[in-house]
Amino acid sequence: MPDPQPLTYREAYARLSRIAAELESGDADLDRVLPLLEEARAAYAACRERIEAVRAVLAGEWAAAETGGEGEDEDDEADDPYADPY
Repeated sequence: MPDPQPLTYREAYARLSRIAAELESGDADLDRVLPLLEEARAAYAACRERIEAVRAVLAGEWAAAETGGEGEDEDDEADDPYADPY
């Protein structure tokens, strides 16, 4: 059986919201709590993965824009007043 498609951020967030509401309502019986927590853990991991991916892209693009290139050069340290002079 092929792996299901990964959740989008919106889908994962909606699952987390639904699970939180169900758990907060107190209507979930004990036999349902563990599966809900496992589903919530997976949805949280999907959300966190998407957020970290966006952060990495933004950090890379912003760092490149600030330095004027794709990466930092050793010469950039000379401009850093907090760089270790030794």
